[in-house]
This record gives sequence, C-alpha cells and structure tokens, in this order.
Amino acid sequence: MYLKSIEVHGFKSFANKIKFQFHNGITGIVGPNGSGKSNVADAVRWVLGEQRIKQLRGVSMQDVIFSGTELRKPLGYAYVAITLDNSDHQLPIDFDEVTVSRRLYRSGESEYMVNGAPCRLKDVNELFYDTGIGKEGYSIIGQGQIDKILSGRPEERRELFDEAAGIVKFKRRKYAAQKKLEAEKQNLLRVNDILSELEKQTGPLEKQAEKARVYLRRKEELKTLDVNVFLLENVRITEQLKEVDQKLGIASGDLQETTDQYESIKEEYERIQTRIEQLDAEIEAARATLTDTGVMRSKLEGEINVLKEQIHSAEGNEEHLQTRINSISEQLAERDKERETILAEKQEIDEKLAALEEERTKARELLEKTQSEIETLNNHIESGKNTIIEALNNRATIKSRLGRFDTMLEQVNIRKAELNSRLLRAKSDEVAQTETIKKLEEEFEAITASIKELTEQQELMEERLAGVRDELAGKDQKLRDTQVLYHQQKSKLEALSNLTERYEGYGGSVKAVMEKKDTEKGIIGVVADIIQAEAKYETAIETALGGNIQNIVTEDEETAKRMIGFLKKARAGRATFLPLTSITRPQEFKNPEALKEPGVVGMADALVKIEKKYKNVAKAMLGRIMVVDNVDHAVKIARKFDYGIRMVTLEGELLVPGGAISGGAFKNNSNLLGRRREMEELEKKVKQYVKEIDQILNEIEETKRGRNKMRLEIEDIKGQIQRKFIEQNTARMSVMQAEEKKNETTEGFGELKTEEQDIETQIGEIRAGKEEAAKELADSEALEKSVETQISEFQTQLEEKRTLESEQAAQTGEWDVEVEKMRQNADFKRQNLERVDGERERYRSELNEVKEGLHLGKEEVERKKESILEIERTIAASHTAQTEAEIKLKEDVETKEALSGKQKNFFGTREELAQRMTALDKEVYRLNAQKERMEESIESHINYMWNEYEITLSDAEGLKNEEMTDLPAMKREIGSLKDAIRKLGDVNVNAIEDYRNLMERYTFLKTQHDDLVEAEKTLLGIIEELDTSMRKQFNEKFAQINREFDKVFKELFGGGKGSLELIEDEDVLEAGILVIAQPPGKKLVNMMQMSGGEKSLTAICLLFAIQNLKPSPFCLLDEIEAALDENNVTRFAKYLHKLTKNTQFIVITHRRGTMEKADRLYGITMQEKGISTLVSVNLIDKELDD
Repeated sequence: MYLKSIEVHGFKSFANKIKFQFHNGITGIVGPNGSGKSNVADAVRWVLGEQRIKQLRGVSMQDVIFSGTELRKPLGYAYVAITLDNSDHQLPIDFDEVTVSRRLYRSGESEYMVNGAPCRLKDVNELFYDTGIGKEGYSIIGQGQIDKILSGRPEERRELFDEAAGIVKFKRRKYAAQKKLEAEKQNLLRVNDILSELEKQTGPLEKQAEKARVYLRRKEELKTLDVNVFLLENVRITEQLKEVDQKLGIASGDLQETTDQYESIKEEYERIQTRIEQLDAEIEAARATLTDTGVMRSKLEGEINVLKEQIHSAEGNEEHLQTRINSISEQLAERDKERETILAEKQEIDEKLAALEEERTKARELLEKTQSEIETLNNHIESGKNTIIEALNNRATIKSRLGRFDTMLEQVNIRKAELNSRLLRAKSDEVAQTETIKKLEEEFEAITASIKELTEQQELMEERLAGVRDELAGKDQKLRDTQVLYHQQKSKLEALSNLTERYEGYGGSVKAVMEKKDTEKGIIGVVADIIQAEAKYETAIETALGGNIQNIVTEDEETAKRMIGFLKKARAGRATFLPLTSITRPQEFKNPEALKEPGVVGMADALVKIEKKYKNVAKAMLGRIMVVDNVDHAVKIARKFDYGIRMVTLEGELLVPGGAISGGAFKNNSNLLGRRREMEELEKKVKQYVKEIDQILNEIEETKRGRNKMRLEIEDIKGQIQRKFIEQNTARMSVMQAEEKKNETTEGFGELKTEEQDIETQIGEIRAGKEEAAKELADSEALEKSVETQISEFQTQLEEKRTLESEQAAQTGEWDVEVEKMRQNADFKRQNLERVDGERERYRSELNEVKEGLHLGKEEVERKKESILEIERTIAASHTAQTEAEIKLKEDVETKEALSGKQKNFFGTREELAQRMTALDKEVYRLNAQKERMEESIESHINYMWNEYEITLSDAEGLKNEEMTDLPAMKREIGSLKDAIRKLGDVNVNAIEDYRNLMERYTFLKTQHDDLVEAEKTLLGIIEELDTSMRKQFNEKFAQINREFDKVFKELFGGGKGSLELIEDEDVLEAGILVIAQPPGKKLVNMMQMSGGEKSLTAICLLFAIQNLKPSPFCLLDEIEAALDENNVTRFAKYLHKLTKNTQFIVITHRRGTMEKADRLYGITMQEKGISTLVSVNLIDKELDD
C-alpha cells in the first residue's frame, strides 16, 4: 500500500485545485519560506481527522479555508482528498484503491467521505487502526512532533509507542468496555432498588390476595344459594299470582255487569231529571219574560234618550275638530317657510365649501410638485454616488494594470539582463526561429485569453453558487420550520390517537368491553364512535347525550348479554348497551310546533351525521331533545310549553322537563364527541406537512444537485485555470528560450544594440502605458471630487426643498381643517332640513287623521238616528208577544208534573244496585292489592338479583341446581355465609390481580438482575483479557523497539548507545517512557542534556527504529532534519533511502543532501501573492540540470 495522490482545493494558501501525484520511493517538496510547503502536511493531517486547530497552526477551524488576497475573493470551503493504493488489501476494505476526503464549509458544515460515500470520523479512524497512519500515528512527522518527543513529559510519548505496539485499538475497546460496565452497574443498582421495594410489597399483598380468594369463594356459594332460593320463591309466588288473577277476573266481571245496570238506570233517571230541569228553566224564563216585558219597554225608552244626547255631543265635537284642522294648517305653513330658509343657507355653505376645496387642491398640487423635485434631487445624488463607486472600481482596475506593467517591466529587464549570456546559442534558420517565436507568442496570447475567459467563468459560477447557497439556506430554514410544525401536529395526533385507542375519558367497564372489540363479533363501538357533529354543535350534542355518550352499540341483544356476562365475570363494573335489533321504534317528539319558536336550531338527532343503520340509535337518544341557540330563548320556550321540553343550548346549558337548568364552564376544551373530528383535521394537517416536507426535500435535493454540479464545474474550471497557468509559464519560458536562441544566431554588437533598442522601446511603451494609466487614475480622482461637489450642491438644494415641503404640508393641513369645518356646517344644515321635512310629514299625517275623524263622526250621528227609529218599532212589537208567552207557560207546568211522578219509582232499584257494587268493588280492590304485593315481591327479588349479581331471570334459570329444594335450610345456610363474609372485614378484590402483576414484574426484574450480574462478570473478564494481551504485546514490542533504537542510534551517530526505559512503580500500560542517549565519546545522558542537533537526531533515530519494526505505508516528514548539520543530513538521507523498501516517503525540506536522495521533486511557489502554486516538475528538473 502507498499514497498515490493528494488533491487540495481551498485549503489554506492552495486557492486553486492542485493534485500531487506520488510513486514509491522518496518524493521531495521544496520551495521558498512562506510558499505553503508545510500546508501539504497540514492537509494530510486534516483529512485524516485532526480536530485540534493548534496542530494545524490556526485559531479556529475556518482558518483552514482560503481567506482571499487583495485580488482574490475568499473561498467558501476547503477540500482535501488522499488516494491510497490498496491492492495488497492492508486496509480492511474491499477496494483496490481507497480515497478519503474531507470538506469544510464556512457555514460550519463538514463531511467525510470514503470512495465517495459519506461516513463518520470514527469510520476514518477505524479504517487506519494499527497501520501507523492517522493524526495520532507516526506517518506524519513535523517539527512539532519532534519537539514533543524531545521536550515532552515521559507520559506524552505513550501515544507514539502505543501506536507502534499496536495496542491502540485494544485500549479503545477497553475504554468502551469500561464505559459499558459502568452503565451496567448503574442499571444493576436501579434493578436492586426496585427488587427491594417489590419484596416489601409481596408479603402483605399475598395475604390480601388469599383473603380475597376466600371472599370470592364464599360469595360464589352465596350467589348459588341466592339464585336457587330466588327461583323457588319465584315459582311459589307465580302460582299464587295465577290463582288471584282468576278470582280477580270473576269479581271484576260481576262488578262490571252490576255497574252497567246501575249506569243504565242512572242514565234514564238523569234524562228525566234533565227534562224536568229544562221545563223548570223554560217556565222560569216565560215568567221572567212576562215580568221583563214592561221593564224592557222602559229600558228602550231610556236608550232613545241616551242616543239623542250622544248625537248632540258629536255635533259639538265636530266644531272642535274643525278648529284643530285650522291650527295644523298654520303649523304646516310655518315649516314650509323654515325649509326654504334652510335651503338658502345650505346652498351658500355648499358654494363656500367648493371654493375651499379648490384652494386646498392648489396647495396639494404645489406640495406634490415640491415632493417631485425632492425625488429628482435624490435621484441625482444617488446617480452621483454610483458614479463615484464606478470611478473607484475603475481605479482598482487601473491599479491592477499598473501592477501588470510593473511585472512586464520586470520581465523585460530580466530579458535584457539575460541577453548577453544567450548570444552564443544559435540556430541555423533565423526565419524559422522568427516563425517559431511568433507561433509561441500566439500560443502564449491564446493561453492568456483562455485564462481570462476561464477566470470570468469561474467568478460568474461562484456568484451563482453563492446565490444557490442562499437559496439552500432559505429552503433549509423553511424545512426546519415545517418539520417543527409537522412534529407538533403529529405529537398532538399521536396523543389524541392514544387517548382514543385507550378510550381515555370512558369508564373502566367501557374500556374493558372495547378491548374485546377485535375478538368479539357484534360490538360496533361507543356512541361517540358512530355519531359525528359539526364543531359548532359538538358541545350541545355531547351535553344532550350526557352519560349516554359512553353507551356501547351492539349488533344484537345476544352480544350485549355476552358482554354483560364478561363484565360480571371480570368484575369490571357496569355498562349500558344499545342493541340495534331492540332499538327499532324510538319515541317521537311530542311538541313539533316548538320547532317554529325563535332561536330553535333544530332537533338534536337532525344535527348529527350518522350512518343510516344507526339512525334509530341517534333518534332514541337525541330525537326528543331540541337544540336552541342560547339560554334566553330556551327559557322563553320552556315557559311557553309549561317546562315540558328537554332542550340544550349551543354553549352546553341543559333545560330538563320540570324547570331544572344545568350549565357552567367545562374543565377543558377536549370532548369525547370531537375527538374523531380533531383527529381527522390533524391527520389532514400532518399529511399536508409531510407533503410540504417531501416537496421541500425534493427542492433541496434538486438544489444540492445543482450546487454540486456547479461545484464540479468550478473545480473543473479551476483545474483548467491551474493547467493554463502552468502552460502559460511554460509558454512564456519557451518564448524566452526561443528569443534567446534567435539572439544567439545574431553576431556582433549591432544586432545586440538593435535588440536592446527593441527592449528599450518595449520599456518605453510600458512606461507610456504606466503614464497613461496614472493619468486615467488622476482623471478618475478629479471626476470623484467633481461629482462630490455636485452631490454637495444637490444636498443643499434638497434641504431647502424639504423645508419648503414642510411649510407646504402645514398649509395643506390648514386647508384640510377649514374644509372639514365647512363640511360639518353643511352636515348640520342637512340635518336641520331632514328635521323640518320630518315635522312637515308628521303635521300632514295628523291633518289627515283629524279630517278622517270628522268624517267618521258624521257617519256615527246618522247611525244613532237610525237606532232610535229601530227601538221605537221594538216597543210597538212587545205588546203582541206578551199574550203568546202566557199560553206556553201553562203547557210546560202540566208536562213537569207528569215526569216527576215517573221519577219516584227509580230510587228503590238504584239503591239495591249501589250496595251490590260496593261489595264487589271491595273484593276487586282486595284482590288487586294482593296481586300487586305478589308482583312487587317478584320485582323485588329480580331487582335484588340484578343489583347483587347483575343477572336476569333467564340467566338465573341457567344456574339452577335441581338438588336444592329445601327452602328453609337454604335460607339458614345463606345467613351463615353472610355472617362469615362480614367477619372477613374489608376485602380488596383487586389484590389477586395486583399480586399476580407484582409477581410477574418481580420475576421479570429478577431475570434482568441475573442477566446484569452475568454481563458484569463478562465485561470484567473482557477487560482483564484485554489488559493481559496489551501488557504482553506492549512488553514484546517495547523490547524490540529498544533494541532497534540502539541499532539505528549507532548507525546515525557513528557509535554511542541509545536506550528506552519505562518509569518504575507504574502500570506498564500507563507508564511514561524515558529516552536515554550516549553519543560517541560522551557520557550516558538524558535527552534534556543534549544539544539541539543531537536531540533532533536522537528523535529521528527513535522514529526510524519504529519504522523498521512496524513500517507505515507512507510517511510525510516536514523539515525534521532542519537542525542537523550537513554530515548528519547526509546520514539521515542515506538511511531514509534505506527505509524506502517498505515505506513511501514524502519529504518537505530545504536541505540539498535530502533533495539529492529524492527520486522526484515538487516545487511550491507563490507566483501570485498569497496563493501557492505547483511548478512543473520538468521545469524543476531542467533548472537542476542547468
């Protein structure tokens, strides 16, 4: 395995994309101080996961991103990738070539990738375990690491030796095992606490459970006896009831027959009595008629006198009405006059108002004109500022041109200086050389133009990329906001779903039944599941349902019976069931006319949504409840219908028959009826948010694809620019070489002078260009000053115009006030006009009413005169009627006497029948009372069985024991069982289930406890095994390193002795390491007593010893031989070459001895200030040849 390439872009001084290609052997990286050589080592360390910014010579991690220069913008990210040849599969990954990359954005985002697949830093670290490669390994050695080996404490050298000994991965496994062990101990502690608490509860709960079992057993025995006693008593009382029913039927028949006879005689008697009473009335009336005839005549004559007096009074009232007509006519004339006056004043005010509005319009026009002038001045000022900004930009361009002229001048001077040295070189064909130079210059110009075009493309793409990043940030924020809303609504939905699924808010018995819904056919659900209502009706409908909302709807009675039996068996409480087969004819509303009353919304069952098959259920519970909009209307309706209607308001007040009203505030806003609706609404919102999130994610993904595509395009463009720069440098040097060769063909000083004149001409042109640029620079500065003067004048004018604007605005405001005052006067006159018109209309109406009264009075006088004539005719007719009445009176008296005689015979018969009816009625009453007592007894027994055991008569028949027939003995046994149950005292029936649950939990936790104990033992064994393996392996490797260190020390120092020692009295896995050295001819000393060069060489000996024993695939050395003298550098380079059999070396160096041993050299330079550039290897080789 070896390092094939390093690709760097945007990392520190590497603004352009640069790729280093490496081969086996030694590759040297050279260049001036500050050119960016050490940034190559930092890049490799960074891509391998270095997180300590001090190791990368920075303050914050963003410092590794190219920060820009005077001519270059900062980049938005740093990228480094290393590619390793893994054909020997030394790395545990199924690829022959492995590329590890790291990218960091200024926003703080960071990503690691292995062969293009995203991964974690942990994955990168684990990939290079025990290879020597890594931020903590010995494959990257800089002066900082040398200093750490030399000057660090003994404990700080452990990392290097642990990596060399191959125990780093074991230490990390041990750390993970210790962490897990600590967690297991904490879990074990918690489990022990819980078990201790459970053991305290077990004893008392076991006693309670045993007591409960005895109680339930005796209760079951009591139930069996009670049921059979009930059945025997029921049979006995039923037989007695049949006998009483037969006697009651006979007595009731006799009573009915006697009653019919009595009623027949009574009816005949009452008919005769009625006729006698009629005759009495007729006789009395006839006598009264005769008596009243005279009285009537006197009364009619009095009425005639009253009518004549009324006629006289009406004639006097006519004069009064005529006077009132005259008065109203005068008032009407006065109002007409006042109306004309008001109209005149209103017209005058309207004219003044129009004049004022005209003046105000003129003032506003002046104000708008001033504001327009202000806007024009603002535009001039803004234009001037833009001109200044443009001039500044032009100056920057001019300065850049000046810089280029300086560069060109420097290059021409270099050519001039080199001219003499190149005169001896010559080529045969001067024309061909000239053509070659021309082609090379054209090639150079083409490359320069291409670089310019590519640079413009790069800037344009980077601007677009910045826009895409902003867009991506906006979409990310939108995504986060939408995700927050989604999680909020989803949490609400899940909470509501859990409540609904667990039937929270329902009784325990309802929950128990609904848990059987999936296994028990016939259970439809609770009422709240089948009824839906609009949100505005939910409160009213839930109030109307009351406790019925928890009723359980079933397909038939059999399902209801099975569930009742289940509740009894489980002792889970009581529940109400609504079988669809029994609810077929619900009662109708008895007051349909109440639906027409104000405020009535409708019948409650009409306001809910329900499937057709459940209509009868809704009608049975809500069909007689009326929904009203508010409590005031409800109270009025209740009063009107004698408090006989059940009503509920939209806010939840309940009015029941009899006058009671329930109401008030609800404890919370949640209700059982609205849960389904709320869930549907939340599901819609959640689906919408999911849709929006998917859409945003798709948009983000699409944007990222576009961004990545742009990044790749920018990378490609930068790569092209880098290649073009190299081509440009090569082309420039090629042109220079061709010109040198051409000049070498010329002989004599004449041609040299000519070329010198050409160079001088170029210098003159360059200087002329510089002067022209300087002139443009001065013109730009003069333009800036001129524009600034104009801006100052415009600002002075602007201040004056703003002052004028304020004055005109104040004047316009005054005109607005005057116009508003005049409008108020106009409104006042309009109101007076409306008042006068109203009074005129009222007077006209009153005049018409008075005239109508006068007309009606005349008609009334005429009617009264006709009444007087009619009364006079009646008086004349009364004399004739008196004779006929006397004849009729005589006939009626004779008929009455005949009927009275016949009536006397009925009394005897009626008395006999009455006595017989009384006797039969007593017998019927006695038999009825006896029957009722028996029925009450049966009902009492049935109620007792239901209340005590919740079983019906049919259920009891199923529990009948044919052997139990001795009723007295059974009753005595029941008494003794009840005494035994009372003696048990308070019994917790739930203790049996609680004890079972407690034991299940205890058993489960006990198992967990045993597992945790076993896991603790296992982890301790693993840690002990790791410690043993690490100690053994470290001791072996340390001894080998010690021997190899002494060997390398002697070779590099030319003698002497080197050794390594562990600090005593410390664990071998944690002990510090001392480095002891004895250079030739000196005493054995500690490293701290050695010179700087000796220290460096000793540290290099230690590193080379480790490389000998455990070679790393590649090793990057950053000027580690800087402190060595020339002889030691030669030894260092020689030994380095020896190590290339197993390790590839990349050496950053200044030392010639190291360069001479390198197989390949890379040059790092800064042609552009602040930007590191890779110089062509061929050029470097050529320079070395020269």
